[in-house]
Amino acid sequence: MRFVRALFGLTLLLISSSAFAAETVPFDAARFAAAQRADEPILVHIRASWCPTCAAQKPILERLTAEPDFKNLVVFTVDFDTQKDVVRRFHADMQSTLIAFKGATETGRSVGDTDESSIAKLLRSAER
Repeated sequence: MRFVRALFGLTLLLISSSAFAAETVPFDAARFAAAQRADEPILVHIRASWCPTCAAQKPILERLTAEPDFKNLVVFTVDFDTQKDVVRRFHADMQSTLIAFKGATETGRSVGDTDESSIAKLLRSAER
């Protein structure tokens, strides 16, 4: 019986935490344009699978975007190596680039940042 209660509690925790999680999707131009038109808070994460800074950013972004404050944030991931047209579109010179938008307005940008508090500040700029 204890096992069943523990399993039920874990299920509730997973359901409730995912209700607050930001949506993370691969970059899609049409979906990005729709999010901008809807004045949604947006984060574009330009990353590479081989990048150690990107790997360090990933758990930070996962923690932050699971917070209720960022539940409306839409996170678009861009592969630095295979989506060069998108990388150019955002004038990004490096992987590990984070770009925040509130609708169509860019509200902030960072490159190589792995400080949780400054990344949180960047995400908050999109929520205004």
